[in-house]
Amino acid sequence: MDREAALDKVRNIGIMAHIDAGKTTTTERILFYTGRTYKMGEVHEGSATMDWMEQEQERGITITSAATTCIWRDHTINIIDTPGHVDFTAEVERSLRVLDGAVAVFCAVGGVEPQSETVWRQAEKYGVPRVVFINKMDRTGADFFGVVDQIEDHLAANPLVLHLPLGEEDSFCGMVDVITGTARVFVEPLGDKYETSEPPAEVAEEVARLREKLIESLAMFDEGLMERYLEGEEISVEELRAAVRAATLSGQAVPVLCGAAFRNKGVQLLLDAIVDYLPSPLDLPPVTGQKSPGEEGAEPPARRAANDEPFSALAFKVMMDPYMGQLVFLRVYSGTIDAGTSVLNVSSGKQARVGRLLRMHANKREEIKTAHAGDIVAALGLRRTKTGDTLSDPAAPILLETIEFPAPVISIALEPKTKAEQEKLSTSLGRLSDEDPTFQVRVDPETGQTILSGMGELHLEILVDRLTREYGVEASVGKPQVAYRETIRAETASRGRFVRQTGGRGQFGDVSLTIRPLPAGEGFRFKSRIVGGAIPREYIPAVKQGVSEAMENGVVAGFPMVDVEVVLEDGSYHEVDSSEIAFKIAGSMAFKDGAKRAKPVLLEPVMDVEVIAPGDFLGDIMGDLTSRRGKIKEMGERAGAKVVTASVPLSEMFGYATDIRSMTQGRANHTMQFGRYEELPSHLVEELIAKFSGAAVQIA
Repeated sequence: MDREAALDKVRNIGIMAHIDAGKTTTTERILFYTGRTYKMGEVHEGSATMDWMEQEQERGITITSAATTCIWRDHTINIIDTPGHVDFTAEVERSLRVLDGAVAVFCAVGGVEPQSETVWRQAEKYGVPRVVFINKMDRTGADFFGVVDQIEDHLAANPLVLHLPLGEEDSFCGMVDVITGTARVFVEPLGDKYETSEPPAEVAEEVARLREKLIESLAMFDEGLMERYLEGEEISVEELRAAVRAATLSGQAVPVLCGAAFRNKGVQLLLDAIVDYLPSPLDLPPVTGQKSPGEEGAEPPARRAANDEPFSALAFKVMMDPYMGQLVFLRVYSGTIDAGTSVLNVSSGKQARVGRLLRMHANKREEIKTAHAGDIVAALGLRRTKTGDTLSDPAAPILLETIEFPAPVISIALEPKTKAEQEKLSTSLGRLSDEDPTFQVRVDPETGQTILSGMGELHLEILVDRLTREYGVEASVGKPQVAYRETIRAETASRGRFVRQTGGRGQFGDVSLTIRPLPAGEGFRFKSRIVGGAIPREYIPAVKQGVSEAMENGVVAGFPMVDVEVVLEDGSYHEVDSSEIAFKIAGSMAFKDGAKRAKPVLLEPVMDVEVIAPGDFLGDIMGDLTSRRGKIKEMGERAGAKVVTASVPLSEMFGYATDIRSMTQGRANHTMQFGRYEELPSHLVEELIAKFSGAAVQIA
């Protein structure tokens, strides 16, 4: 088959939903019915093809997005099965960025669950057309039309009901196709055979009503259809399907189907809907690049989905393979690429050679010689390529829009158990952070501890688990401490005199200082007013160094001091005994003595927190923030959700990501960034001094 002629027969889709709605089970059935696998994998048995990581099999959840390819009705379907847990939202984000369409799976009992809203908003952001599959129709409490209503209310979508379920809960046996008016009843245990018949008499009226409603809904988007409908003309099956496809591609409506993937019912009809209603690469507008600086008036460069266009692709995922090295997943938007060809990484400006090209099937792979427009493939050899980088023909560069990821919200401290593990740890963490853009690693300069930041406690738990299993690193995990600071509130004068006689040459240094507070954020300022040589010029830097070192371990609980000005007013020296070390010690002594009398106080880091949540939870969220010593600054509204802005001490925010999910059924999002240092309330100072007095400086 000519590859370009077949581009209209390519579907790049993602399976997305709330955790436990049945995404992976649905994908497993798709692979079985398309002949990609000969045995159905089961999530609860840990045998699902797409959940190939040990951590996924143990927990029965999807952690990493897995890609595969299958054939249905002569159409090539590239599928990415994405995680449902909010901690792995980056996997959904990067998948939706490169996909043309998506299947949203909803549980017939749970309905539109919290994470369903999040992934739906992500799909809206990238303008991805969707088909809805209401799964688990065989479960007790299944309510097909209840879920349809939720799709309309919670997601502000226009559902087009294409199926009417036959039977309820345990008696669910099939569905009636509203467009054709025929019933499909599944008879085989594996569900690969179904009988097509007239719908039962008791549902005929309901089917007619649903078909009428479907035509009314479609007429809202299609003037020609509206005219024919108003004139009472009969609308054919082909015309209805074409209208459903047009409304789906434009994002104005979403087709809704039903089934029970675990009981092997309805998956083939979902495959038909993917082929019939979701877009091929040709249905999408040309992909556009960013304008070059200085080309304000020019049109941004664009690439059509065609093999005769210059090559362009987006790297959307990096994966470390224990046997093959770094795999870079690419979505090819235009042109073709052969194994062994050099490409330009437009994001970094460096050229790289594509060693091998692979078509992925979860963690298995088959080698291919050429990748074409519309393909999703993995490449070997692109060592310096990161997630979000654009690759293109060196002769025709284009910079595609990159992928933005949410900032990490939770951190832990990690320490290798032995010195020998240190190097292995840094190499392993580097590889994991290359794979996952929401996983950040830094070394705290104050303690040397390695700090890992991620999207949630489960996210970090999985990463630490992978460090141990995949990379053999043994490390201790602990919560990082808050970076408290100290400052002064009053001005004071002090004197430091260091005199030591030891028989030979002695030590002599004598300084007078004025110590005063500075406005918040000013740091440390040192001035000298020495005139007439009271202290020789070469000793003045030593006094400053002594003061700086004394400030590193404050006078209240050993935390660094900030926002202090020190003025060297006067002093004296000895021609023989004075030295740099003597003046350094004298400066340190004078500062410590003065700081103790200058009303020293403890400061704590205060974070600027923004919480976005449905209005139902506003009272709970505000009450919780207040109980954390937070100050509510502002309340507003954004995209139908309430937004609360507050200042909250960092020490009260540990575990907040988990707490707010519990409080809001996972329907709230929050961001947190450092705001400023504020004085610690007096009733907490004694407790902190008891905990940290004399200890080494702690970290944030």
